[in-house]
Amino acid sequence: MPDAALTRPTPEPLALVRYLDIVLVVAALPLVALAGLPMLGYVVGAGAWIAQRAAGVWLERQAKRTTDTRRLVGLSLAGSLGRAWLVGGAILAVGLLGEREDGLMAAVLVAVAFTVYFGISLLIHVTGGSK
Repeated sequence: MPDAALTRPTPEPLALVRYLDIVLVVAALPLVALAGLPMLGYVVGAGAWIAQRAAGVWLERQAKRTTDTRRLVGLSLAGSLGRAWLVGGAILAVGLLGEREDGLMAAVLVAVAFTVYFGISLLIHVTGGSK
C-alpha cells in the first residue's frame, strides 16, 4: 500500500505569488466602494479578469496534457486571443452600456491586474519557479 504522504498532492510554493493579481483585484473591492468609484465598472472588470485567468489556467492544463504540437499551438493561440477579446469586450461593453466612468474603471483595474500578472510571470520565469 502506498504511503499517503507520497500520493497526496503537494501545494505549489509560489501559488499566492502566482495569483497575486487576483488577490489584488479582490482586495481592491473595499477601496473602490469606500472611494465611491463606479462599482459596475469594478464588477465587470474584476469578473472579466478572473474569468480570463481561470480560462488561462484551464488552457495551460490542457496544453500540458497534449503531445500533439498542432493542438498545443492552437490552444496557446486561441487562448491568448480569446482571453484578450473577453477582457477587451467586457471593458468596451460596460463603457458603452453603462457610464463612461464604468468603462474607465474596468480598464484601469484590468491594466493594473495585467501589470502585476506580467511582472510576476516574468519573475517566476526568470527564477525558474514555473512548472
